[in-house]
Amino acid sequence: MRKLLEQRHTIRQNFWSIIGFCLCMYFSYHAVFSERSVVKLMKVDAEIVSLNAEHAAFLAAREALERDVMMMRPGSLNRDMVEERVRYVLGYVDAQEKVVLGTN
Repeated sequence: MRKLLEQRHTIRQNFWSIIGFCLCMYFSYHAVFSERSVVKLMKVDAEIVSLNAEHAAFLAAREALERDVMMMRPGSLNRDMVEERVRYVLGYVDAQEKVVLGTN
């Protein structure tokens, strides 16, 4: 009986410490494993980096296409560019040229 009373007394003395410990554990768990946790933040940061790299690649491809289109406009027509596109799209070859077919 005396041990039971001593345990109750110990629990009463440490009640706020126990409550504080439980709150710390609760918030620590949710800081690491919840929907808005540190782990999710690191995953989102990594995704942002990869999407920025992909965006940069798309911008470079777009600039290259815009440069090619600029060369084919009537005001600044580049004859070599037009000839290259005609040969590529229509498959034209000059009689004096030799065609080398590559294998992929």
